[in-house]
Amino acid sequence: MTIEADQEGERLDRALARRLPDLSRSRLKSLIEEGRVRSGERTISDPSQRVKPGQRFAIIIPQASAPVPQAEEIPLAVRYEDQDLIVIDKPAGMVVHPAPGNEGATLVNALIAHCGASLSGIGGVRRPGIVHRLDKDTSGLLVAAKNDIAHRKLAEDFAAHRIERAYQAVVWGVPAKRSGEIEGNIGRHPTNRKKMTVLARGGKPALTRYRVLRSFGTAASLVECRLATGRTHQIRVHLASIGHPLLGDPVYGRVTPARLQALPPKARAAVAGFKRQALHAWLLGFQHPVNNQALRWESPLPADMVELISSLESI
Repeated sequence: MTIEADQEGERLDRALARRLPDLSRSRLKSLIEEGRVRSGERTISDPSQRVKPGQRFAIIIPQASAPVPQAEEIPLAVRYEDQDLIVIDKPAGMVVHPAPGNEGATLVNALIAHCGASLSGIGGVRRPGIVHRLDKDTSGLLVAAKNDIAHRKLAEDFAAHRIERAYQAVVWGVPAKRSGEIEGNIGRHPTNRKKMTVLARGGKPALTRYRVLRSFGTAASLVECRLATGRTHQIRVHLASIGHPLLGDPVYGRVTPARLQALPPKARAAVAGFKRQALHAWLLGFQHPVNNQALRWESPLPADMVELISSLESI
């Protein structure tokens, strides 16, 4: 598509929508943000970019994805399984359920292949069996239901905060109080809709309890967090809100050059090379949704976090 003279200065998503009536502006905005619009050799990712007459854009429209996730043979670290539920130790980098931009190779695809038809429709077509989730780059323990009874009971227990969940995180700095609570409503950021934030008004109530397990000088610390609520990005947002964002967090914990340079060489290299938020769901416990047996699992820190902590011990 070539921009016409009367479109000069328009936002890119609006200019494309005028010329491509079969696609909504919101759909075109999503395509731009997904990197599916190019100008020459350059990929465009900003829908608000202003256009100029004569500019040429190529729009790549992906094939429609299947409405139902497909089974994919992906290895799973199964910690427990019976006819009602399955507990997985999820690696960092795995998306839990299909979403735009991540239609395949998700935990759901793997679970469908592993569990078979029993998952069909449990909890919704796009998220069969999923009761709670972990962010793509958060590792650790997660439970999925294999039938309606288990799904309903687990969902009720999560909503009533009867599930025991604990996380370990490596954060910048050392909290002044070695243990405490972080409370603050969480909702969408007013200007960046891809981020969550603590809001003075609106949002949903959120409470995180934390305690410092180890400190590495004054530069960083290993913190355990327990959730009293389960909001999107809760631990990441709450810790950032008190000035202790997670190491490696690309959204809430971007490191300043000065902070990085203050680290010893070994620690500096490890932190610079750590490409995900340093967060691991290490503990999961609940009553079995059918037989009421008390169940509890622990997951050791993954190798990348162990290596990161080892490097910080040089401080």
